[in-house]
Amino acid sequence: MGLFDFLIVIAYFIFSFGIAVYYSRRAGKSTEEFFLSGRNLPWYLAGLSMVATTFAADTPLAVTELVAKNGIAGNWIWWNFAFGGILTVFFFARLWRRAGIMTEVEFAEIRYSGKPAKFLRGFRAVYLGLFMNVIIMGWVNKALAIILIGLFGIAETQVYYYVFACMLMVAAYSALSGLWGVVVTDAFQFFIAMAGCIVLAILVVNSSSIGGIEGLQNKLPNFMFNFFPDLSSVKSVGGAFALTVTSFLAYIGIIWWASWYPGAEPGGGGYVAQRMMSAKDEKHSLFATLFFQVTHYALRPWPWIIVGLCSLALYPELADNAKGMGYIYAMRDFLPAGLKGLLVAAFFAAYMSTIATQLNWGTSYIINDFYRRFLIKDKDEKHYVKSSRAATIILMLISLVVTLLITRISGAWEFIMECGAGVGLVLILRWFWWRVNAWSEISAMITPFVIYPLLILFDIKFPDTLLILVPSTSIVWLIVTFLTEPTSNEVLESFYRRIHPGGRLWKKVSDSLPDVKSDGNFLIMFVNWVFGVILVYSILFGIGNLIFGYFTEFIISLLLSILSVFVIYRNLSKQGWESIVK
Repeated sequence: MGLFDFLIVIAYFIFSFGIAVYYSRRAGKSTEEFFLSGRNLPWYLAGLSMVATTFAADTPLAVTELVAKNGIAGNWIWWNFAFGGILTVFFFARLWRRAGIMTEVEFAEIRYSGKPAKFLRGFRAVYLGLFMNVIIMGWVNKALAIILIGLFGIAETQVYYYVFACMLMVAAYSALSGLWGVVVTDAFQFFIAMAGCIVLAILVVNSSSIGGIEGLQNKLPNFMFNFFPDLSSVKSVGGAFALTVTSFLAYIGIIWWASWYPGAEPGGGGYVAQRMMSAKDEKHSLFATLFFQVTHYALRPWPWIIVGLCSLALYPELADNAKGMGYIYAMRDFLPAGLKGLLVAAFFAAYMSTIATQLNWGTSYIINDFYRRFLIKDKDEKHYVKSSRAATIILMLISLVVTLLITRISGAWEFIMECGAGVGLVLILRWFWWRVNAWSEISAMITPFVIYPLLILFDIKFPDTLLILVPSTSIVWLIVTFLTEPTSNEVLESFYRRIHPGGRLWKKVSDSLPDVKSDGNFLIMFVNWVFGVILVYSILFGIGNLIFGYFTEFIISLLLSILSVFVIYRNLSKQGWESIVK
């Protein structure tokens, strides 16, 4: 990198920190401002923040690795989550905003009763806010270290000093500005990151080494451009990415609703729930989440996919466990001065947006749902804001220690998905079935940890582990549900009055509350979900068809996306926004 490149990166850091300073006074007013932006986020800021958070430093590398190993179809390992994401849009986004709580885990004490509810809230606060959160930040830190080594040749023994410096800055602006600063910085960082990735894709594919899209297609086997895996056999057919029908069904039929994964929680959760609860009203909550799903799955992946395909032609000598480095080498070899600084700033932006959200979100659990709920209960808001800022720094330090223990990023992904296998169904049904209780969630969270060692013993690998973990966990929590006492009628009636989710599975409670009317039409929500899924995949594959010159398929995709928008808009208009805007 030249002087101009470094000046661009420095300017990026200064501007990002300036946003934090600007919002620091507003964030210091209360914990609601610090963690929820005063529940006043417009849909576009909330949606952009969700998208920016899921664009971590490791994401382009991971997609490059998937594409280099298995072609475009390799992305089904995460494309399948769109089913669950759209379910969140139409079934849960408004309910989260309607709940009026500060964090996802606070839900436990408005939905369940007694000591189990208290235990669940405290346990999930520590489990998600600390344990899971530092693993997530650890793999993001690890990815940044890999990027710095690949770009600048920094020694592995020294690279973590740079990671520490970067994370210290993120922790500082996150602690200063709260969610307002995080969200506004996310929007700025997202546009920087996407601009850099698009520019890189255009330069690399049009370089003399590739020769445009047609040249790329001539350099690689045809199967690399397939949008779907080959389901005809267990082994590759002519080199194509192949899955058994069972494995593919595990991806598209089980994982999205059965497993907990950050950013794709069944029913919404984590920082996605935080943004939904921060929105101005229920309408903004729904639109923010829909914008997130379409942008995340359909609009954003193609620059990464193009570079991933190009890297396979440019760097065929890379070992399987280093395919992701093709993205870094493409940056190094094809970006001119100035643009190289822009893309380095883009990677810092991707890194910082994710870490800032994880710090703010994790701290909200630790302070609101553990420290304030169980330890120090009667202090003023200034005390809890100061405690939140201190907890942000402590969380950062713990995550740095965990970073040093992570050896394989994809291993951390698989471990988290397996830890949450089978939890998804209870997270969905707790909104719509009165009989689910605190013990249902507790048993669903514990069961995977009991079964997982046995799977290791018998050498069962991911994703086949999910075919055992999901049904086992589901059976356990259902048995536990019926063997334990239900939530008290008082809490159930209070929850139904607040949320009024409707549905036959609440009939026992709703019959005793004839004055509470549900505004949820499940048939319309289901139709919206189906067409929402069609919308995401039609845009995703439509863009791909346009890029590769499949114009007939592009027209079909375009018509499907237009039809989907029409149906969803008509259904939402017919439902009447005045009934859900509070």
